[in-house]
Amino acid sequence: MVVISGKGGTGKTSIVASFAALAQNAVLADCDVDAADLHLVLQPSIRQTSDFSGGKKASIMTEKCVGCGKCEDVCNFGAVIFKGPANDVCEKTYAIDPISCEGCGVCVHFCTNDAIEFKDAVNGQWFISDTRFGPMVHARLGIAEENSGKLVSLIRKEAKRIAEERKKDLIIVDGSPGIGCPVIASITGADLVLIITEPTLSGKHDLDRIVDLAAGFGIPTLVAINKFDLNADIAGEIEVDVRERNVKAVGKIRYDNVFTKAQIMKCSVVEYTGGAVTEDIKALWRNVTYAF
Repeated sequence: MVVISGKGGTGKTSIVASFAALAQNAVLADCDVDAADLHLVLQPSIRQTSDFSGGKKASIMTEKCVGCGKCEDVCNFGAVIFKGPANDVCEKTYAIDPISCEGCGVCVHFCTNDAIEFKDAVNGQWFISDTRFGPMVHARLGIAEENSGKLVSLIRKEAKRIAEERKKDLIIVDGSPGIGCPVIASITGADLVLIITEPTLSGKHDLDRIVDLAAGFGIPTLVAINKFDLNADIAGEIEVDVRERNVKAVGKIRYDNVFTKAQIMKCSVVEYTGGAVTEDIKALWRNVTYAF
């Protein structure tokens, strides 16, 4: 089951943490690799750390550079600069800015002196951890790094392996907001998608886009409205809209500042309070599990 949202700030991760507490025996995967935060609530104990390489980076070997400038001519990203140190051939050589380099390899192909290395780049790290609710696979993408879709696919693959190894029949995935590459990588092949939305104009607009995305993959999709009582009119419009699109609204969660308080205490909402909002989340969990 993948939990996603059309926009950020809908309470998706807090709901996933509560689902983890209610499920007890699931494998967890935080696929929001650009801004991972499920670990802030679940406080995982890391058992395994691995580097993630989603592409390559070019770098110029100063001792081989003859300063011809061909690499600068063919680079479409402005990554090649004429500010390298001197060598035996020329007083100044070329260098490559690793942040600007897109790893396309064109400069490597056209360098006539074989002066450019093209090595795997370390774009981030991924982890296998233990939490109080079971195993968790999560990651940290580096600053200004890309290829988050590849990292998401890796996390899902590891979560599936662990689930098979430990004979667990449920994987709960905390997906990314929006409709981009990491979201597509999160929902591909999923059995169920749960979209968390909120009763705002932006929430309603982005919900439409993500319902379209899930429909394109043919994945059974459910919708839950968080903070529904902040704008009952828009919440009602959302229920009507999704019904017309044959998508079932399976829960409404009231606004409550215990979401924030629970995060501060590093626990899920259902652990923090037994109040009405917890009953809302439990009702949502029952409806979601019934859909399986």
